[in-house]
Amino acid sequence: MKMSKVLGSAALASLLLALPAFAQDAAAPAAEAAAEVATIDTGDTAWMIVSTLLVILMTIPGVALFYGGLVRAKNILSVVTQVFGAFSMIALLWVAYGYSLAFSGPSEGGLSAFIGDFSNFFLANVTPDSVSGTIPEIIFVVFQLTFACITATLVVGGIAERMKFGAVMGFLAIWFTFAYLPIAHMVWSGAGLFFNMGALDFAGGTVVHINSGVAALVAAIVLGPRLGYLKEPIAPHNLVFTYIGACLLWVGWFGFNAGSALGANGLAAQAFLNTITAPAAAAIAWAVGEKITRGHASALGFVSGAVAGLVAITPAAGFAGTFGSIVLGAVTGFVCLWAVVTLKPMLKYDDSLDVFGIHGVGGIVGAIGTAIVAAPSLGGFGAEGYNMGGQLVTQFLAVAVAIVWSGVVALVAMLIVKAVFGGARVSESSESDGLDLSSHGERAYNS
Repeated sequence: MKMSKVLGSAALASLLLALPAFAQDAAAPAAEAAAEVATIDTGDTAWMIVSTLLVILMTIPGVALFYGGLVRAKNILSVVTQVFGAFSMIALLWVAYGYSLAFSGPSEGGLSAFIGDFSNFFLANVTPDSVSGTIPEIIFVVFQLTFACITATLVVGGIAERMKFGAVMGFLAIWFTFAYLPIAHMVWSGAGLFFNMGALDFAGGTVVHINSGVAALVAAIVLGPRLGYLKEPIAPHNLVFTYIGACLLWVGWFGFNAGSALGANGLAAQAFLNTITAPAAAAIAWAVGEKITRGHASALGFVSGAVAGLVAITPAAGFAGTFGSIVLGAVTGFVCLWAVVTLKPMLKYDDSLDVFGIHGVGGIVGAIGTAIVAAPSLGGFGAEGYNMGGQLVTQFLAVAVAIVWSGVVALVAMLIVKAVFGGARVSESSESDGLDLSSHGERAYNS
């Protein structure tokens, strides 16, 4: 797209030189109109503001309610507090140095393939007059801020009901700095390693979902299982909250995916449609899988399947056609059901709210599947120089690096917070009493 603009401008300049003076005067308004293309577009700006608000909606209260309903009644306030606290902290870290390290820096040389620099420290050089594409740069900063925030809050689900609040915040701060920012830079920055390799990640399959899913898994393993895990039932206390949270997630995801087109255009429209069809197919697939394997389709299964489908279509939202998004969603629904119902008990790890099973596994399926559903022969939209075989290799490499990078950083971060906080877990008595009371001195319910 950028190249076509350059060629168009060059052709216009050549034409003006060849015309007589009166023709140049007549063409002047057209030249001015062409110049205005690079200025702020109010329609694009309005859509990006709405998209940013939608992503905030899917985080607080979406993630908070979804997770809050899944834990026991004695821990709901601890979970929503961790989500709210993480959102607040990451928002401040993003404007302090996160945006700069993720999207600034030289275009080549040094560590530019892996991380940015501090040229936009505390948003230095970012003003209300700065432009990014067709929108104010500040809007792009805030839009990306919401991505960083929700990625951190997703991790909370893996460590729910047993981790000290201070340790949670410390862990997320370290992991955000050394895992989220480098992976975001590698995938989305023009200087990034995988950006230049041609990795396709429209809205965050590797950056958001694989990243958070792996971090949650590693943190959960280091923490150890909750008291009574696999020995007694640990049932969700309010599935209506979870249902409401899932619906807020789905609505907010339109900003997440369609907003990643960075404008109000046809690409946003296709991503919008894909964000309906993929989760719908995944919800049906999960329910069918439950009926076959467990004898019934559950409310929790429907919403879990929908979230899995949303995760899977995230990297492919702007590359898949409508049919491809349906197939990708359905496949992911079945795979994530297997990960949650079979893989997790088999390996005996206590990922409390199935962050890895849905976001990690769903993100892997979606990121790799993007290489397939992007094929024009399958109704996809590919990318410049697209080749399915080569794209699969690139997607596998990006996924592998994201898994290893996030996993190593999460492990180191957990070891650090364990040392700093004298252990990352609350005491057994505090866990038995519930984190609402023991960590925050509050109860969600008085009776």
